[in-house]
Amino acid sequence: MPRKQFPYANDVGMGTVVSSQHTSPPVETLTAAAYTIPTDAPESDGTLAWDSTTLVLVTAHAAGETGLGWTYAGPSAAQVVCGHLAGVVEGRDAATPAASWAAMQHAVRNLGRPGVVAEAVSAVDVALWDLHARLAGLPVCVALGAVHDGTPVYGSGGFTSYDDEQLAGQLAGWAGAGIPRVKIKVGRDPDADVHRLEVARRAIGNDVQLFVDANGAYSRKQALAQAQVFAGFGVRWLEEPVSSDDLPGLHLVRDRGPAGMDVAAGEYGYDVPYFQRLLDAEAVDCLQADVTRCGGFTALLRVAALCDARSLDLSLHCAPQVSAHAGTAVWHLRHLEYFHDHVRIEGMAFDGVLDPSPDGVLRPDRSRPGLGLTVRTADLEPYRVG
Repeated sequence: MPRKQFPYANDVGMGTVVSSQHTSPPVETLTAAAYTIPTDAPESDGTLAWDSTTLVLVTAHAAGETGLGWTYAGPSAAQVVCGHLAGVVEGRDAATPAASWAAMQHAVRNLGRPGVVAEAVSAVDVALWDLHARLAGLPVCVALGAVHDGTPVYGSGGFTSYDDEQLAGQLAGWAGAGIPRVKIKVGRDPDADVHRLEVARRAIGNDVQLFVDANGAYSRKQALAQAQVFAGFGVRWLEEPVSSDDLPGLHLVRDRGPAGMDVAAGEYGYDVPYFQRLLDAEAVDCLQADVTRCGGFTALLRVAALCDARSLDLSLHCAPQVSAHAGTAVWHLRHLEYFHDHVRIEGMAFDGVLDPSPDGVLRPDRSRPGLGLTVRTADLEPYRVG
């Protein structure tokens, strides 16, 4: 009878009693750095304006391999990683990232879990899964338990700061590349929304789906009125029409909005109980979650299970090079936000990035272990802030 082989296993003979101690390498070091990268043009949405984005990059090391994880947050997230989480994770089994995630959840109790701390935990969890997969010689999508071969995307940008030419050019570019759905920002100037939708629809034609994102800019009744207007342009997706903290307001818009227009929210969920509350409130037609905010791959799989229990779709928010792998393991998967800023930054930061196929799907390369990426350190260094 042939002996079964296990990743990392010691060379033990048949009948040997295996110790309960680690049979895989421990995490040796955990480090983090922050890089603030200017946008390529001024950007704004319904409630915020910005001119740069900060990438917090985490590296986890074991047995000669390096795992990568990241989040989009302030430089203080890197301080949480180096000053607190490294001491929790270092020395733990590199083959059990979920156990390290659980340890981090307990360790950050008094730091205040939502927000920056959750983003730091998320980046560490992604790095630990990447490390585990590299040590096992598997792509992350397979290590997570893929049920799809890829993750459909929608082009996202369409900032309220764009003029008509910028807006049309960006949307037409995505449509021309085969991405069958695009999203624009609305709500900063509600009186201008109709004109921007006219520009968008002319740019993409009638065969590409049009989504809008208000980033919580509207009041409840205003959101209902705008939804009726958006329906005239064939809008299929209304994201955060009111604040994602206003669960009754989201439920109102979902319940009374136009047929065929899904209400979505959840990108600012920082822990699993938030998503449970959002679903219990019947606040969305499609839930959103951000793997770099909600607690990493480990938490995202739990959020996906909440959706599975309700036969409700999950849409992934941003960070496409991480989310492409996560999406393959989501049973009730809708799509992934292919966000302009993150596409640009990840293309600058890493070699080996995935591009959408002509049918608008990001498909992980299963011939490459882990996330399949290497850091372009020299290109990032000029932007380092911590």
